[in-house]
Amino acid sequence: MNDEHNVRNGGRAVVATLAAHGVDTIFGIPGTHNLEFYRHLPEFGIRAVTPRHEQGAGYGADGYFLVSGKPGVVITTSGPGLTNVITAAATAYAESRPMLILSPGVPTGFERADVGMLHETKDSSGAVGHLLVSSQRTRTAEGAAQAVAEAFAMFDSARPGPVHIEVPLDVLEGAWNGSVPVPFAGRRPGLDDHVVARAAEAISAATRPLVIAGGGARRAHAEVARLIEALDAPLATTANGKGIVSETHPLSLGSNVRFPSVQAESAAADVLIVLGSELADSDLWGGVIGAQTHIGVRDDSVSQTVIRCDIDPDQLNKNLPGDILACADAGEFLTALMSALESAPATAASARNAGTDASERHGSAASAKESGAARVARIREGWATDFDFDAIGARVTRLVEEGAGSTVVISGDSSQVTYDGTVHALTASTPDQLLYMPGFATLGYGIPAALGAKLADPARPVVCILGDGAAMFSIQELMTAAELGLGIPFVVVDNGGYAEIEGQMVDRDIEPFAVRLARPDFAKLGQSMGGAGVTIAEADIDSALPAAIAEALDRRVPTAIHITVGH
Repeated sequence: MNDEHNVRNGGRAVVATLAAHGVDTIFGIPGTHNLEFYRHLPEFGIRAVTPRHEQGAGYGADGYFLVSGKPGVVITTSGPGLTNVITAAATAYAESRPMLILSPGVPTGFERADVGMLHETKDSSGAVGHLLVSSQRTRTAEGAAQAVAEAFAMFDSARPGPVHIEVPLDVLEGAWNGSVPVPFAGRRPGLDDHVVARAAEAISAATRPLVIAGGGARRAHAEVARLIEALDAPLATTANGKGIVSETHPLSLGSNVRFPSVQAESAAADVLIVLGSELADSDLWGGVIGAQTHIGVRDDSVSQTVIRCDIDPDQLNKNLPGDILACADAGEFLTALMSALESAPATAASARNAGTDASERHGSAASAKESGAARVARIREGWATDFDFDAIGARVTRLVEEGAGSTVVISGDSSQVTYDGTVHALTASTPDQLLYMPGFATLGYGIPAALGAKLADPARPVVCILGDGAAMFSIQELMTAAELGLGIPFVVVDNGGYAEIEGQMVDRDIEPFAVRLARPDFAKLGQSMGGAGVTIAEADIDSALPAAIAEALDRRVPTAIHITVGH
C-alpha cells in the first residue's frame, strides 16, 4: 500500500482544497470509484460520516449547515450514488442553501460511450446541472481543486445553492502537480447609495412600517433586530427566516406570514420592507403579502411603498413588485440603511409621532400612533382563528420544548406535525432552531437532518419530530445515529399513514385508498437498531412526553418515541 503522503493525485487536490476552506466533515458512502477521495480524508483531519443512503447524506449535510453555518459537503460514488443524492440537492436549491457534491465520473474520452462500464451514466453532469446551481465536469486535478475554491467563493457572495463537481476517474486517480488554491472572496453585488437614500427617505416618513424577513436574512439577525427596534416595527418571518430575531421579542410576530391577520397587517402597512425572501406560496398558503389584488398585482387604490432587498436580482420582484429594490447582501444593506437613517434630519420615530393618520389611508381602525408592540399584541389576538394551537403537532412541539429547553433544535419533515405544528408553535430564539424545507417539501428529510445538526454541535439538544409516513422514508438512519452515539430523540407522531392526503381525497369525493398504511412498532424498531424505544398514547403526552424527551437527551444512543394518535 502506498504511503498516503506520497499519493499526489486528483483526490488529494480536492481534499486538500476542502481542508483549506475549513471543511472538517463530509457525508457520503464509500464506493468503488470514489476511494481516491476517501484516501486523503484522515490526513487532513476530515471526518467521514456514513449514512445508510446517499439521500440521507444530502439531508445530513443540510442540517449540518443550518447549525454550523459551514456549507455541507457530500461525496458520492459514480452512477447511483450521485443519482441517489439528487433529491436532497434539489431541496438545497429550492431552499437556497449551500451544498457541495463531489463525485467521480467516467474516464476522459468515455463520455456517452455506452460501453457498459460499472455505474456508467449517460451524462451525469448534464443531468444534475439542470436541477442545481451548477454542475461541472473537470478536466484536470488542478481544475478540480480550483472548482472547489470557486464553489466556496460563490456560497459567500451570491444566492447560495448546491454545486456538483464531477472528477473523471482518470483525473481523480492521476497525477496532481499543482498547489492548493488559496481561498478567495467572491464578489457580492455593490450597494447603490441612491437606493439606500431612497429607502431611508421612505422609512423616515413611515407611520406604520412592517418588516418581512426570509432565509436570505439569516446571517443579518443583529441588523434586522436593530432595524425593527429603530423603526418600532413588527417583524414577521417565513419558515426559513424563523428565529432571525428571537420570537420572544415584543416586536416579533414569529414565522407566521401565512396567518390572515399578518397578511392583513402587511396590506395595511404604509412601508413594507421585505428582506431575503421570494414570498413563496409554500409560506403564504394561498394568501398574499402586501397591498395586492392577487399575487404579483399591486392594489393601486392603496398607497404603499415596498422596499425589497435580495442578493439575487431575480428575486426582487417575485410575487410582490417592489418600489425600491436593493440587490445586495441583507446585512450590508441594513448597515448602510441604518447609517443613513441615523444621519437623516428627520428620523422614522419623529415622523410617526407627527400624527399622520395612516389608518384612514389604509382602512384600519388602528391608531397611526399605535406602538409596534401594541400592533403585535393586537395581531396576535387574531391568531385564535388563524391557527389551531391545540392540534397535535403544536402540542407535541411545546412539550418537546418543555423537555429539551429553549435552545432546542427541532428537525421536521414534510409532515403535518411540522408545517401545521412546529413551524408556528416552536418559540425560536436563534435562526438555527428549525430544520425544515418548506419549498421542496421532501419526505425523509427530518431524521438525517437531525444527525447533521447534532454532529455540528454535539452539546446542543436536537430533537426530530415527524409523522409516521415521513419516518419510513429514512428510518434506516436511526442505525447511523446509534453507530455515531448520538442521543437524539426521534418523535414519530403516528396517525396511520398519509392522513392529509386521505383528507384531500375525501374533499375531492375520492374514496380513500393507498393512504392507510401498515407501520412498524417504532419503539421496538429503535431498540433493534441499538437505541432506545418508548411508546406514548396521545392521551398521555402532556404528562409523559417532556420527561421522555429529557431522558432521551441524556442517553448516548437515539431514542424512538412512538406517539400513537387515535389508535
